[in-house]
Amino acid sequence: MTHPTWILAGCLSVAMLAGCNRPKSPDAVANDVAQAQQSADQKVAKVENSAEQDAGKAADKMDSKAVDLNNTEAKGAYDIAVARAEGDHKVALAKCNALAGDDQSKCKKMADADYDAAKANAKAGETALKQ
Repeated sequence: MTHPTWILAGCLSVAMLAGCNRPKSPDAVANDVAQAQQSADQKVAKVENSAEQDAGKAADKMDSKAVDLNNTEAKGAYDIAVARAEGDHKVALAKCNALAGDDQSKCKKMADADYDAAKANAKAGETALKQ
């Protein structure tokens, strides 16, 4: 290539590069910005909706687990109260054996009544705590 051809090629290259970086018109820029903003808003709304649904599902699972835990604790408290009542009942019956006749009979009836009341209280406590 000759020297003028190089100059011509250089000028054409500069002209092409300058044409590529021309600013857009304000209307075109405003349109592009509006489209980009609308697209971003739609994506954010979609992600927010998905996040809310996921959080709702997780909360439901946690609520279910909390209810299960609470009910298990209530059942445990009931079982403990009944075990204590049974132990107290056996001790009371054993003490009643030291008595004779009508006193022994009254003592056993009282021990049975106390046992029944303790079981009823335990059941009421369990019911109150369960969800």
